[in-house]
Amino acid sequence: MTQSPSSTESADTAPPDVRSPRWYRSLSREHRPVFWAGFAGWGLDAFDFNTLPLALGAIATSFSLSSTESGWIMTVTLLASAVGGALAGMLSDRLGRVRILMITIATFAVFTALSGLSQNYEQMLVFKGFQGLGFGGEFAAGAVLIAEVAPAEQRGRLLGYVHSSWAIGWGCAVLAYTLIFSHAGPDAWRYLFFLGILPAFALLFVRRNVKDSDASKENRRRAAGQATSLWSGLAVLFHRDLRRTTLLAILVGIGVQGGYFAVFTWLPSYLHMERGLTVVGTGGYLSVVIAGCFLGYVCAGHLHDWLGRRATFILFSVSGVVCVVAYTWIPQGANGLLLVLGVPLGVAACGSLAGTGVFFSELFPSRVRGTGVGVVHNFGRGVAAFFPSLVGALSSVFGLKAAMGVGALGYVLVIIGVLGLPETKGRQIA
Repeated sequence: MTQSPSSTESADTAPPDVRSPRWYRSLSREHRPVFWAGFAGWGLDAFDFNTLPLALGAIATSFSLSSTESGWIMTVTLLASAVGGALAGMLSDRLGRVRILMITIATFAVFTALSGLSQNYEQMLVFKGFQGLGFGGEFAAGAVLIAEVAPAEQRGRLLGYVHSSWAIGWGCAVLAYTLIFSHAGPDAWRYLFFLGILPAFALLFVRRNVKDSDASKENRRRAAGQATSLWSGLAVLFHRDLRRTTLLAILVGIGVQGGYFAVFTWLPSYLHMERGLTVVGTGGYLSVVIAGCFLGYVCAGHLHDWLGRRATFILFSVSGVVCVVAYTWIPQGANGLLLVLGVPLGVAACGSLAGTGVFFSELFPSRVRGTGVGVVHNFGRGVAAFFPSLVGALSSVFGLKAAMGVGALGYVLVIIGVLGLPETKGRQIA
C-alpha cells in the first residue's frame, strides 16, 4: 500500500531512537530488518553447522568410523558449502540478494534435520553435502546485502555485530548438546540434528520485512537487457583488472577459514578425549571459548572502522598463531589454563573472520559483488575444507594436539594475502 505524503513526512521527521547505539541508528528504518535478518540467519546457520563438530565423536561410534573418516564428514560439508556459496553469489547478482537468502536458509535447515535420519556413513555424507550448499550460500547473499545498505563509516561495526551472532548460535548448539547428550543415550546426535529445522522459521520474517538493496536492484535493472550467461561474472573476476585482487582475497579466505575449522572442528574432541573432560565439562570449557568468540567479532568490527581493514586482519592473525599454539600445548594436568586461554583463542579466531564480509564486499564493483564475495569466500572455504581431514589424518601419527597446530598456518596465509590487497576503509559501494 502506498504511503500518503503526510505519513512519509512524519516517518522521516520522527525523532531518532536515542536508546539505540549509533551504528544501529545509522541504518534507515527500511534497512534495519536487513540487519536482523542477517543476524538471525548467521546465528541459526551457526547453530546448525556447529551441531556436527559436537556430535562427531558420537557419530564415529555409531558408524565405527576412523578419525580420517570422521574428518571427511566435515570436509564434504565445507566443500559443498564452497560450491553453494559461489553459486549463490552469482545468482544473487541476477535474481536478488533476498530471494537467494531465503532459498539458502531453507536448504541448510531441512538437510541438517534430515541428517538425523542417516542410517550409515554414506547417507550422512549426502545429507551434509546438501546442508553445506545452503550454509555457504547464506553468507554470500546475506553479507553482501548488509554491506550494501550500511553507511561506509559504520560498515565494519554493522558486519561485526552480524558476525557476532555466530557465537550466539554456537553457544545455543553447545547448550543443546550438553542437555541432549546428558540424557538421550546413543541416539543423542540424531535429536541434536533434528533441532536443525529451527532456522526455517526465520523465513517468515525475511519474506515479510526484508527488501533488496538499491545497489542490487539497479544492477539487475542494468543487466536486464543484456544477454549474459550466469558465468559471465566469474570471467570478470579473473580478467586482468581484478585477477590479482581475486586471487589474494581467496588466499585470505583460505587462511581465516582454514585456521578456524582446523581448530574448532576438533576442539570438542580435544577437550573430551585428550583432556579427559566429561560432556558437561566440555560444554563448560567451550562456553569460555564462545564468549571470547563473541568479543572477537564485536571488537574486530569496531577496529575495522578505526584502524582499517588491513591492520585489523594482521593484528588478529598474529594473535591467532600465538593462541592456537599456546592453547593446544598446555601441559596435561593444567586444565585450568584452558579456561584462561579460551577467551583469547576465541577472540583471535573469530576476530579474524569478522572482517571478511565487509572487506570482500568493498573489493569488488557492484555488477559482480555477489559473485566476487561468493567465489573468494567459498573457494577459500573449499580449500580450507581439507584442513579438518588433514588434522584427522595427522592426529593418528602425531596426536591431536600437534595436528591442530595446522590452524596456525592458516593465519600466516591471511597476513600474506592482506599485505597485497588495498585498504578499503570508507570506500563507497552503493
